[in-house]
Amino acid sequence: MPFRLSSQKFFCMNLHEYQAKELLKKYNVPVQEGVAVETVDAAAAAYATLKEQTGNNFAVIKAQIHAGGRGKGNIEGKEQRGVAVAKNEEDVKRIAGNLLGGTLVTIQTGAAGKVVNKILIAQDVYYPGPNEVKEFYLSILLDRAKGMNVVMYSTEGGMDIEEVAHNTPEKIFKEWVHPGGGLQGFQARKIAFNLGLSGDAFKNCVKFVTNLYNAYVNLDCGMLEINPLFKTSDEKIIAVDCKMNIDDNALMRHADLLAMRDVSEEDPTEVEAGEFNLNFVKLDGNVGCMVNGAGLAMATMDMIKLSGGEPANFLDVGGTANAQTVEAGFRIIMKDPNVKAILINIFGGIVRCDRVAAGVIEAFNKLGNINIPIIVRLQGTNAVEAKKLIDESGLKVQSAIQLSEAADLVKQAVA
Repeated sequence: MPFRLSSQKFFCMNLHEYQAKELLKKYNVPVQEGVAVETVDAAAAAYATLKEQTGNNFAVIKAQIHAGGRGKGNIEGKEQRGVAVAKNEEDVKRIAGNLLGGTLVTIQTGAAGKVVNKILIAQDVYYPGPNEVKEFYLSILLDRAKGMNVVMYSTEGGMDIEEVAHNTPEKIFKEWVHPGGGLQGFQARKIAFNLGLSGDAFKNCVKFVTNLYNAYVNLDCGMLEINPLFKTSDEKIIAVDCKMNIDDNALMRHADLLAMRDVSEEDPTEVEAGEFNLNFVKLDGNVGCMVNGAGLAMATMDMIKLSGGEPANFLDVGGTANAQTVEAGFRIIMKDPNVKAILINIFGGIVRCDRVAAGVIEAFNKLGNINIPIIVRLQGTNAVEAKKLIDESGLKVQSAIQLSEAADLVKQAVA
C-alpha cells in the first residue's frame, strides 16, 4: 500500500494543556482552573492558593507533556500515574516529586516516554451539589474530504474515547460547519440536545460550544479537543482537559503563540531541520530520502514503500536549496541509526541540480565514513553538470536517471 503521511504531524505546533486553557479563557470558554509549576515547593504553594480560593482540600496534579493517555501512563521506575488526585499538601509534594524530572510512558509516547518538566496543579471539579456530574467528549478539526470543519462529540467522555469510537461508533456524533458561515445557533443547540442536556446546563453548553468554535477559528487551530467536557454538579460546562495545536502556516500572524513553542517536547532532528528551513519529519523506516517539493517527496516515499523499503523520514529541501542546506539535510538523515540507504531525488526547476550535487559532495567529505548506499537521481536544470560533478568526485554514489532505476537500486539496498 502506498505511504501516506499524516498532515497533522508536520503542519501543527502542539501546546501544553495549561497553555491551551489560558488561550481558551480569552474567548470566554470556562476551564478547570490551575497553575503550572516546575518545582515541588511551587506545587505546594499553588495547592495552598487553590485550597484558599475554592475551600476544597482536593486538587488534581497533571503532568504536562505533548502526549495523550497521561491518566493511564506511568512514571518509569515508580508507581505514579501521569494524572493523580491529592487531598493534602503531603500528597501534593509526593506526587509532584514523583512526576517532575521523571519519564512518563503512555500509549502515545511509546516505550521511550517523555520527561516531565512541568506539572499543572488544578482545581477539583467533582465538588458536591444538587445535580449529577457528567463527562462528555468534544473536538473540532478540519474534515479535508468535505472541506469543512467538523465538531465531533459524544456522551461517552473520559479516558477511553478511542474504545468508544472503535466499539460503539454510533455514540460519536458529527456536526459539519461551513467555513463561510461559521457555527450556527441551531447547530450549537443540536449539540447540547444530543448530549442530553437541559435547563441551565443546556444554555451553558450552547455558549461553551459557540465560544470554543470561535477560539478554534481565530487561533488557526489544526485540532482542538476537550476530553472530558464536564458538567459540574451546579450545571456549569467546563473544559477539564484540552489538547490544542496550531497550524504552522498561520504562525506568521500569531507571534504570541509561536512564543509558546516548547522545543524540548519535539524531536531534536526536526528542531535542527527547522533551523535550516528544511521541512523534515522523522519516521520509523530504513530508507532516508531527500527531495525538493512536497508532492515529489510523497511520491518518492510511495516508491520506497513499493520497492520493499520503509521511509525513514520526510525531507523537503525546498526550491531555494544550496550546498549548505543539502549538507544539513544529509547530516540530519545520517543521525538515524535505522537508515540503511539514502535516496536523493531532485527535479531541478528552481533549484539547480549541480547545486544539490555540490551539497552532497561537501556532506560526504565532511561526514566521512559513510558505509551505506547512496542513490542519487537528478533531473532538470543542470542535470548533466550535476552528474559530471558526482561521477568525477570519486564518491561511492549510485546514480539514476529514471525513477524506476532509482526504485530498483533502493530494492537492492534494503534486500
